[in-house]
Amino acid sequence: MNSSTPIPPAPVLAEVVRSGFVEGYHRGSLVLLAPDGTVELALGTPERPVFPRSSNKPFQAVATLRAGLELPGELLALAAASHAGEDFHLAGVRAILAGAGLSPADLRTPPDLPLDRDAAERHLAAGGTRQPLLMNCSGKHAGWLAAGAGRGWSTADYLDPAHPVQLLAREAVQEATGEEAAALGTDGCGAPLIAVSLLGLARGFRALLQAPEGSAPRRVADAMRAHPQYVAGTARLDTWLMRAVPGALSKAGAEAVQAVALPDGRALAVKIEDGNGRALGPVLAALLVRLGHRAQALAQVAAAPLYGGGAVVGEVRAVL
Repeated sequence: MNSSTPIPPAPVLAEVVRSGFVEGYHRGSLVLLAPDGTVELALGTPERPVFPRSSNKPFQAVATLRAGLELPGELLALAAASHAGEDFHLAGVRAILAGAGLSPADLRTPPDLPLDRDAAERHLAAGGTRQPLLMNCSGKHAGWLAAGAGRGWSTADYLDPAHPVQLLAREAVQEATGEEAAALGTDGCGAPLIAVSLLGLARGFRALLQAPEGSAPRRVADAMRAHPQYVAGTARLDTWLMRAVPGALSKAGAEAVQAVALPDGRALAVKIEDGNGRALGPVLAALLVRLGHRAQALAQVAAAPLYGGGAVVGEVRAVL
């Protein structure tokens, strides 16, 4: 489907309720796969390609392993992360780079501040400025750099789509999703970006958990599930979800994309049409409750409060 093809209106997945009044809606598409991999629920156009953005990171981390880099679990999780820039994240990125004789100066991530508000405020209060190390994708980039250095590949052009590590990353995405790239682009961090459908994305996450134990895809999935705080941060949705749902694998992407796989074979992928990530938590929690998980355990995931005068006066709530 190209940009000139008329797209039917997406269904409403969440509504914005302020002071008891519905003031807005978030539309989108989603797909839920049954334990056997068949489609159990589809809303909107999950067959339409999207840029998964950082939801592609687990597949991109598979490329790091296939290039020959060995990392302990928490650092492998960091190579698949959209980290919050907390101290332990930054120490981990430095460790990945140092292990290959590299430094943060080798990163080609754009200068940024930590995603974690407290970490950002502390950094600025100490006189800090935007740095490539602080950018949330620096773990992924560090993994690619270290893997390439270990193979004797050039490091200055590691983001070139024709670089060996990027060819491995593209191969990993297409292998897991079962789809050829519908479009190629450039992500916010400067990395090559591959478009697949939400259906392919859900199948790809399911494939990560279904992969043989010890394989590169399974090792990435296991590292992320064992160290969720390295995947996101101490106060972020992916970390909360993986802690609330035992065995779940979760990764968000910019422009309100989310993929989740469960150990029973189920998997899901969601895209909020307007790109506002505040609707993702409520929608994900509603889907997981539908699958039998406890709403109380998912309270942090579902929370999307609206404020007025410093007090909570409403919420974004799923309407599935």
